[in-house]
Amino acid sequence: MEPDLESVNDYLVSVFNDILVIEESELKKSQFKDLSITEMHTIEAIGMYKKKTTSEVAKELSITVGTLTTAINRLAKKGYVERIRSEDDRRVVKLGLTKKGKLIFRVHQFFHRQMIKRVLQDMEPEEEKALLKALKNLHDFLQEYK
Repeated sequence: MEPDLESVNDYLVSVFNDILVIEESELKKSQFKDLSITEMHTIEAIGMYKKKTTSEVAKELSITVGTLTTAINRLAKKGYVERIRSEDDRRVVKLGLTKKGKLIFRVHQFFHRQMIKRVLQDMEPEEEKALLKALKNLHDFLQEYK
């Protein structure tokens, strides 16, 4: 049976756009209304647990270090991100989240967990496995364009 390529494409495009619109809308309704969705994804890339260099975060986001530096300056000014000098080598600067940054990170993570729980709701293990395989295939395809 030939898959309905147009329907699959329509759903993928719609889901991608809906996630971005909903995330942005929810940010604007929250106490974090000073953040854009791009800034939220920068916070997400910095992460909670491991301090990262600017180069590591820029690579993860597929942007230049210069572009990231501008974003970090804005996020630091807003109180979400801090620069931390390495004790071992004072030339090395790592990025970390402030208390406020960690809070929005957790809120954003909660939204994603709820979304995934809903996606997997009422699925059989074989269906979950098929979905994971499809998403991996999509991920691998997209990596070829990076």
